[in-house]
Amino acid sequence: MTPSTHLDGARVLAWAWSDLPFGHVADAHGTAPIAIHGLAVCRYGDEAQVYRFSCDARWETVQDDVYASENEAREQLPAQYRAVAAAWNTP
Repeated sequence: MTPSTHLDGARVLAWAWSDLPFGHVADAHGTAPIAIHGLAVCRYGDEAQVYRFSCDARWETVQDDVYASENEAREQLPAQYRAVAAAWNTP
């Protein structure tokens, strides 16, 4: 499943999707786990830094992390997102 060109107002630079979850994160209440099916590296405007968004099955952003470069964001996946190997795509 392909994301839109923008997530949370940031332009998508690269994305990865898996029908099987990459991993799970706790919901806002710390109880029910949310399956992460989409990963996206995005940039807001002309900012130097990029964000890696962790998304649910509808490409809704569940969590984000800030990185200095697109390569860092792709390569530094936390252990919780390694259940399935990420195959990165560009829009």
